[in-house]
Amino acid sequence: MTSLEALFCHIDDFCQAFEPQWQATLMGNGVNRRQHARALSLSEIMTILVSFHQQSYRNFKHFYQKHVCRYWAAEFPQLPSYQRFVDWIPSTLLPLCIYLKHCFGACSGIRFIDATALKVCHNQRIHQHHVFDTLAARGKTSVGWFYGFKVHLVVNEFGELLNVRLTPGNTDDRKPVPDLLAGLFGKVFADRGYVSKTLALQLLQDWGIEFFAKPKRNMKTALMKLTDKLLARKRSIIETVIDQLKNISQIEHSRHRSPVNFMVNVMCGLIAYCHQPKKPALNLEWALPPAA
Repeated sequence: MTSLEALFCHIDDFCQAFEPQWQATLMGNGVNRRQHARALSLSEIMTILVSFHQQSYRNFKHFYQKHVCRYWAAEFPQLPSYQRFVDWIPSTLLPLCIYLKHCFGACSGIRFIDATALKVCHNQRIHQHHVFDTLAARGKTSVGWFYGFKVHLVVNEFGELLNVRLTPGNTDDRKPVPDLLAGLFGKVFADRGYVSKTLALQLLQDWGIEFFAKPKRNMKTALMKLTDKLLARKRSIIETVIDQLKNISQIEHSRHRSPVNFMVNVMCGLIAYCHQPKKPALNLEWALPPAA
């Protein structure tokens, strides 16, 4: 886990460059809102929000009151009440989205892609749930139906995030792929849900990307290079990443009271994972040519 000081320094360096440009853009667009003075800076608020996803707490209120106020009072001497802090959370959404891109890894030519469901309520409460009306949708995965969203991920062989998209739960996994892979290169490995000759041809023509999806049971197996076949068997790395995002970084829970706070929670969980020192990774020495 990244130390609190290191996390704050990284976020603060970003905010020092981002905030002046953000304010200049708002003024250039004719948005001249009154800025109320806050006891905490933007970087301090973002640091606390991301830190929650690095701890073992499952409830942000308990984390703020029992951990931040008790143990980090010296690091944040101007801590406001919990309710005041919650009022500031929506203002961090845009900076968090841009900062997440700042945390992405580098493309090395080998990538793995997958999507996972983010449930926002239990299936029995779908008809009573109104927080995400017109935003969430009912979708189906290999384990059954759910109501919520899908997060689509691309990772490299070092377990680093390369790109992310969030869509309603009824979105076909293949639809966001061109946007997810835009500007990247090399080979991409996916599961059966991504099988599409049209998609593979489009990626090859537009970006020069070789797209490999595990064939369905009723399909003939295509000829592949040995290295590509071995890499396709390593696709479990992205499943491990998803497991850590849900169970360690806590990007999924059903206690959301607003769509904005839902997005903040997802962004902070993804950022917390990016700062995780030890990520799932592949040892690809076998795939490299022998040294001369």
